[in-house]
Amino acid sequence: AMEAGGVSRALISAWVAPRNVMISNDEVAGFVAEGGGRLVGVGSVDISRPMEAVAEVRRCVEDLGFKAIRVLPWLWEAPPTDRRFYPVYVACCEAGVPFCTQIGHTGPLMPSEVSRPIYLDQVALDIPELTIVGGHIGHPWTDEAIAVATKHENVYIDTSAYTVRRYPAQLVEYMKHNGRAKVLFGTNFPMIPHAKALSGLGALELGDDIERLFLAENARRVFALDS
Repeated sequence: AMEAGGVSRALISAWVAPRNVMISNDEVAGFVAEGGGRLVGVGSVDISRPMEAVAEVRRCVEDLGFKAIRVLPWLWEAPPTDRRFYPVYVACCEAGVPFCTQIGHTGPLMPSEVSRPIYLDQVALDIPELTIVGGHIGHPWTDEAIAVATKHENVYIDTSAYTVRRYPAQLVEYMKHNGRAKVLFGTNFPMIPHAKALSGLGALELGDDIERLFLAENARRVFALDS
């Protein structure tokens, strides 16, 4: 699927939910080991067990070589300002990796409100050292997502789970101007194959420089992929 889409490198993530490890960090590490350098690991943790979560962040980065930690608010039915997230934020800062999350509407029948992008404003104010990547564009609160990413140097947006034709017009305008260094390409594979996620990109008329930032350079910088 990556070859068909012309994708040379991708991040893959563990999934940890309350009382259920859906895809473990060790499983992700196994996929990365088999990926021939094309896959990069992203860990996840149980925010209800803070001491274990902090230790697991360290293990993910120091032992498994992961480049980020990801926790989804809707799985926990709690916004990113919930106190259980904060030990993970500090652990990410100490480990030097971004915190990834979902912003916007949730497809599963779970609350979407906890994923409003505006919650990240408070998190970024509380811990400005934390790099935050909000996935899934933020729809129907895309304007909120853009506002928070514009306000905070270390807050970014990724386009995972959305095909190009579904990018909101205001996001495309942001990518062309003030947000050229703030938006990262994503797929949410296997939900959206890489080629399908990229289809129609030329119609956005981003230009070569912005396309390069969007498809590769922003992610390379934010996730320190070359280190």
